[in-house]
Amino acid sequence: MMNKLFRKKSVDRIVADAQQGTGLAKVLGVRDLVSLGIAAIVGAGIFSTIGLASYEGGPAISLLFIFVAFACVFTALAYAQFASTVPVSGSAYTYAYVTFGELFAWIIGWALVLEYAVSNTVVAISWSQYFVSMLEGFGFHIPKWLTMAPGYATDAHEKFVSVGMNALSASDKVGLHAYLSAPRVGDVPIIFDLPAGLITVLVTWLVYVGIKESQRASNIMVAVKVGIILLVIAGGIFFIKPENWTPFMPNGVSGVMGSVAAVFFAFIGFDSISTTAEECKNPQRDLPRAMILCLIICTILYVAITLVLTGMVNYTELNVKDPLAFVFKYVGFDHMAGIVSVTSVVAITSALVVYQLAQPRIWMTMSRDGLLWKRFSRVHPKYKTPSFATIVTGVVVAVPSLFFKMDFFVDLTSVGTFFAFILVCAGVLYMDYTGLSSKSKFRVPYINGKYLIGLGFVIAWIILYHYGQDALQEWREMSWQEMIEHKSLLVIFWIVWFILAVMGFMYRFSLLPVTGILINLYLMSQLGASNWIIFLIWLAVGLVLYFVYGYKHSKLNKEM
Repeated sequence: MMNKLFRKKSVDRIVADAQQGTGLAKVLGVRDLVSLGIAAIVGAGIFSTIGLASYEGGPAISLLFIFVAFACVFTALAYAQFASTVPVSGSAYTYAYVTFGELFAWIIGWALVLEYAVSNTVVAISWSQYFVSMLEGFGFHIPKWLTMAPGYATDAHEKFVSVGMNALSASDKVGLHAYLSAPRVGDVPIIFDLPAGLITVLVTWLVYVGIKESQRASNIMVAVKVGIILLVIAGGIFFIKPENWTPFMPNGVSGVMGSVAAVFFAFIGFDSISTTAEECKNPQRDLPRAMILCLIICTILYVAITLVLTGMVNYTELNVKDPLAFVFKYVGFDHMAGIVSVTSVVAITSALVVYQLAQPRIWMTMSRDGLLWKRFSRVHPKYKTPSFATIVTGVVVAVPSLFFKMDFFVDLTSVGTFFAFILVCAGVLYMDYTGLSSKSKFRVPYINGKYLIGLGFVIAWIILYHYGQDALQEWREMSWQEMIEHKSLLVIFWIVWFILAVMGFMYRFSLLPVTGILINLYLMSQLGASNWIIFLIWLAVGLVLYFVYGYKHSKLNKEM
């Protein structure tokens, strides 16, 4: 039983299977991949969350983008090595199949549904908000009950009943208006987010009819998006007041580091390039180059735009959902604010395209291995795309985006993504240990971590002892129950670091993948316990599916 659960696929076998059963068109070069990567990374993040991060950390958030990009490089290098070794669709799922075996591969594949499909629900809801405000700017008003999840409206009504109209915020008043003006079936108001559902259907159709068509659309949208960011930087320079940059770090290091998960999330997406490996002309050469180029370009854009935003407006004003448009409204440049809100819609659409492209290809690969129903690996004879998997992805994203609130999905996405990142970094260590790295055309630069990992552990504790007495005092005052509830993830982080230090000494682990594991695990520990509970429930559902269907129908099972 245990042998079957951890049965692995060889690299040669995976590549051979892909060449037999794919039929996907090999059309993507480095420029296309960089465009896809920028489309995924520079999505809703730079157009919305950058304001909140600047509000919490001040102008110093620009330095955090550099630090987080540096952290992302470790994960990107690991992805690049795998993509050059196993150049097939499936991303981290395929990589886990080679290194850790079938059960881990299934868990990762199931977690990736959170990163791509669930996060796309967030992007669709975000797109809807921008689209509605853009139309209102042009004088078109969609009925409010067609533009939001029912939860927002019912929450606003309950707040109105309990505390009265004067206590409602502007967004609460919009929700209350939707609740009161909505048509009813009996006493139940009919409220749903129509634009979010419609854009998902439209993007799903675009991805269904062909990757080259969706790539052309994505290239155009990326050009518009990068163009508008450069325009904001160029136009904003003339409104910068250097006094807004002081104090540079108003809330100290803790204020800056408090935004680290949000800033890291702004970089998520570079790994989605690896799901298109089978459609690359030369994946071994092009994927590593494209991932590193994406990170460099996006970091430069992020740092520049953060400095411009915090220079135009004092950081205390930036707690808004549309910071790029807001700063121009603030300085009285309304025409520019209008242009920015229109292009924000384009920007978020391009992120939708990339994620809607990635998810079906992961399902297709899992189906090809026998872990999902055969229909998921069906390739359309004319369009050469995974047709059934694309339609299912469309339904999985569109239906929740009509009826659910955004916050529920945001946290879930982060846990699934960090989990996948950690396993990919760990996979590189396994490849080095087993000699699989010899088949890699691109390798993570090797730095011997025999002594360095343990030395880092000791230095971290010395720094914590000398400069983190407040944190240590907080731990001393906690009961065991409170520690388990609030700090268990941090305890796991330190235990894993200690284990890696011991194993690194024994097996001469490479330092860079270990750094990737530790950074991702630390960021993961900053997410709340409730997110973990939801994630574990999600994994439990996935394991039931695996044992009911995947375990029996796996191609490797039939051969054993």
